[in-house]
Amino acid sequence: MKYFFRSNLLFALAIVFVVLLSLPLSGQTQTIPRPLSSLRVNPEQLEAAIDRGDLADAVLQLEQGWKVQLDEYYLRVVNTQLLSTDQIAQSLRQSDELSGKRSALVYAISLAEQLEVILLLPDGQLIHHREQAATLEAIVETTNELWAGFADRRSAPQEYLPAAQQLYRWMIAPLESELQNQQIDNLIFCLGAGLRSVPMAALHDGNQFLIEKYSTSLIPAFNLLDRRPTRLSELRVLAMGASEFERETPLPAVPLELAAIARLWQAEVFLNEQFTVAKLREQRSTYPFGIVHLATHAAFNSRSIINSYIQFWDRPLLLTHLRELQLLQPVVQLLVLSACRTALGDASAELGFAGLAVQSGAKAALASLWSVSDASSAILMIDFYQNLKTVSSKAEALRQTQIAMLQGQLNLDNSFIQQTIRDLPTPPNFMNLENENLLHPFYWAGFTMIGNPW
Repeated sequence: MKYFFRSNLLFALAIVFVVLLSLPLSGQTQTIPRPLSSLRVNPEQLEAAIDRGDLADAVLQLEQGWKVQLDEYYLRVVNTQLLSTDQIAQSLRQSDELSGKRSALVYAISLAEQLEVILLLPDGQLIHHREQAATLEAIVETTNELWAGFADRRSAPQEYLPAAQQLYRWMIAPLESELQNQQIDNLIFCLGAGLRSVPMAALHDGNQFLIEKYSTSLIPAFNLLDRRPTRLSELRVLAMGASEFERETPLPAVPLELAAIARLWQAEVFLNEQFTVAKLREQRSTYPFGIVHLATHAAFNSRSIINSYIQFWDRPLLLTHLRELQLLQPVVQLLVLSACRTALGDASAELGFAGLAVQSGAKAALASLWSVSDASSAILMIDFYQNLKTVSSKAEALRQTQIAMLQGQLNLDNSFIQQTIRDLPTPPNFMNLENENLLHPFYWAGFTMIGNPW
């Protein structure tokens, strides 16, 4: 007990010291970037566990190590029970019974000389694959190629498909037979640094994108999930956002996006001057809105969490202050950020992205890895909210929307979209979508379900 108390005291003092280091000196605005914790997964210990066939211990090492990283990044400790792999499998089975989906957990960590992938199936079976060709250098080169192709909406398929297919061969193909044998249709990815900002939905097997076969979600660690069941169809939406900003680019399609959501769901809408943290808390104290939709700029920036924020009308809300939103009591089932960007490839930024649901207090969050036009985001969001009424899980609602977009069924000419936005004021950039190729992964691949996928 004394050791436990002393360890926690030392950890708390370390956090205070880090916070003090991050504060500006008098008269200065400069901040000191804070690296990720040295208490990461130990590569030698992880390899040793895998080599002796103790995959359960390897999973626990990943769960513990990534939780510590998240705690230190967000400058707070999340109290949670560390589950064994058998308990995780049991939790998967329980969630699957409620959602009608059969889920598997995919752990992947990129080490200097190889990629380690562990599949945890709902029956408790653990499958391991070591990819020697996927060195850290090869992973960095391949992911950079993938991001360059996806982030450029004018790129041709030959510019991004080779990287998407290479990552598929390394991470998914070795697991495919087991996934098919167990009839898995939902993949939950728990990934290490350098992989958390890979849009897993857009990995490609040579014929199809991964999202055409599985719904997908991203988590920082399974033990951090709020796994309680959700009944989304009965919820009301608090839809807030801004179309004008002092220091950010305008988002002219936001008023249309919020009005369209209000047509599809029971929703309260607050725009521009009414889009404040105080208004959000006031509304949630009046009625327990289960979905909070924020159509605004958000950024997961590099090096430190103190550079990352969600932009409200009157101020940016730093990610360290997300708890000010009070989304935990009563719990928000889904937090949606429809216009955000992540510093791709930066370990700190992608950890903040993966930990968004945990830090905010929401069960799950929907956000994008890179910025797309607010007009195309509005189309995607309108279809997502329609799907959310009828499907069995949040991840499946997103999957159906992404498939509709990549197959060319979801665009400005879509009859449902036209019906939903009828008589709503459409900004000029919305009509410009007629000239855009919304099939391109740029428009749909970055949107990611984070946290509880059910």
